[in-house]
Amino acid sequence: MNLFRRPLYVIAAAALVFGASAIAQQTPTPNLPPKPVANVPAPAAVQVPVPPPPDVDGKTWVLMDYATGQILASKDADVRVVPASITKVMTDYVISAQIASGKIHLTDQVSISEHAWRAGGAGTDGSTSFLKLNSQVPLKDLLYGMIIQSGNDSAIALAEHTAGSEETFASLMNAYAKQLGMVNSHFVNASGYPVDNHYTTAHDVAILTRALIHDYPDDYAISAIKEFEWNGIKQGNRNTLLWRDSSVDGVKTGHTAEAGFCLDASAKRGDQRMIAIVMGASNEKARADSAIALLNYGFRFFETHKLYESGKPLATPRLWKGEEDQLPLGVQQDVLVTVKTGDYDKLKATMDIPSTLIAPFKKGQQVGTLHVTEDGQPVLDVPLVSMNDAPQGGFFKRLWDSILLWFHGSDKK
Repeated sequence: MNLFRRPLYVIAAAALVFGASAIAQQTPTPNLPPKPVANVPAPAAVQVPVPPPPDVDGKTWVLMDYATGQILASKDADVRVVPASITKVMTDYVISAQIASGKIHLTDQVSISEHAWRAGGAGTDGSTSFLKLNSQVPLKDLLYGMIIQSGNDSAIALAEHTAGSEETFASLMNAYAKQLGMVNSHFVNASGYPVDNHYTTAHDVAILTRALIHDYPDDYAISAIKEFEWNGIKQGNRNTLLWRDSSVDGVKTGHTAEAGFCLDASAKRGDQRMIAIVMGASNEKARADSAIALLNYGFRFFETHKLYESGKPLATPRLWKGEEDQLPLGVQQDVLVTVKTGDYDKLKATMDIPSTLIAPFKKGQQVGTLHVTEDGQPVLDVPLVSMNDAPQGGFFKRLWDSILLWFHGSDKK
């Protein structure tokens, strides 16, 4: 029985009947699928054929759904590569985090050191904001210069202002990368200038981009600005997709001889957002063509569904030795799943809950796991948590439940 397709009143009735039986027999609730929220669209009546992903000019690449973080298509997603100026997305994230924590401010006046000034000079592949040596520049303008103009000098000046030195700032970059789960990344500088032991992966860049969009949306919005002028020089954003597709609103380009042409792109159409990462393309046009092809593929052939809402009980198993006889379990965040168009009816959910639950439990404490599969293959696992505090009952309540559990051989406390 696939409960994703059963009427809600049928599911509710079945749950009530089984609940009464379970309590009478003093047995735990089985691992039955919970019911989806009422506003989930019905499965497609006709199977929609989904072709393989488009050809991509790149050494490694990833297509990620923003809402779920699921990888929809990829090639060598976890192979370490040289990131070039894609590095500045990590620099941007650290700067945004430091601003949010009050450590630095958009109004700060930042001194342009010789190190930062030289980085914007000759041999930087044109990645400069044309900052003047020993000048004072508002942090906000440096942020714009780094994101829009890809200024190496802006990136280094921001790093030095934030952490005292670029080397110390790189330690911050690595600490934040670890927190985000970027397990195959290591940063040595803030600009992406080629050095040994400075690497990332297409998958890690997608994780970082998703975090930047979610955690600091106002800062992320800077990457959609098409041009920025500083020191009397106006420069355009190097992400050519901003001119080609109005749904594209970021994120960053990169290029060195070793890295090839790289592009971190994201677009939003309706309620759906996709992230496409292309690393090591053969030329500027190829990276843009490949990224937009991936984005179009994601929007056309995948759909995201909300399966369960946070704050609503998905199960109410028997609770022993508590003030209450049942323990409502649910999820802390809405459960979203992205599937190929027409594959919604292939989803199945089960709950893995211990057979005997004995009070006390704290609100938010994990008690079990919600498993979602598609055609028997795992899609995601979500913690099932206690929705309320569940303190122990009084002496006689605990005594009575202990007797019942002893008769059934289930007393674990």
